[in-house]
Amino acid sequence: MNLVVDVGNTSIKIGVFDKDVIIHKETLELENFKKCILKLHQNYPSLDRAVLSSVGNIKEEEIETLKETFETTILDHTLKMPFQNLYATPTTLGVDRLALVAAAVYKFPKKDTLIIDAGTCITYDFKNNEEHYLGGAIAPGIKLRYNSLHNYTSKLPLLHVEEPKNHIGDSTNQSIHSGVVNGILYEIDGAINEYCNTYPDLTVILTGGDAHFLSKRLKNSIFATSNFLLEGLNYILAFNNSQ
Repeated sequence: MNLVVDVGNTSIKIGVFDKDVIIHKETLELENFKKCILKLHQNYPSLDRAVLSSVGNIKEEEIETLKETFETTILDHTLKMPFQNLYATPTTLGVDRLALVAAAVYKFPKKDTLIIDAGTCITYDFKNNEEHYLGGAIAPGIKLRYNSLHNYTSKLPLLHVEEPKNHIGDSTNQSIHSGVVNGILYEIDGAINEYCNTYPDLTVILTGGDAHFLSKRLKNSIFATSNFLLEGLNYILAFNNSQ
């Protein structure tokens, strides 16, 4: 059994896999990490291997707890990947994006695939039907856009995500909601359309914390999934242990 740990910008996501089936998943704050690891070790005696992906802040003592408890692989650019990485600066590529591309190879082999991860940032990652990773884009996510409007102006309020009542905002609050939410929807649909112009048989995956909110509002056909990054981490762990 495998333990996969995804340390993001705002939280930690953990999944327990029995081969390729996820049997346990939870989201927690960093201060609860050590307690969670020890509890999982007790609850799943067959759990022996772990993989850690981190783009956030995790202390060395937390990593040591993981290493002491399980045979642990730290995801970085030296690990073997099930795709050819053609990114011009591979060492600057976020490890979470590596995991997303690996998941695309595993779930949609030999297909042109665009993975959109809607979290703190919105990342776009593309791999073609030859399993070549070509790159993508990084844009601010929903909360970042709300926060930026408040932090970099003197009078705009800080709002929380809300579906706009109309494309035409009839108040400052509704104008902000329209600008943020509709702006992101236009951006994502526009990106998908642009990719489809070159890759007409495109598979599109939408994942991340805001995927559920956005998926119902997009015009393009997509696959929305919450476990995609965790599945990619599990696949990378299995791929490296089979080499």
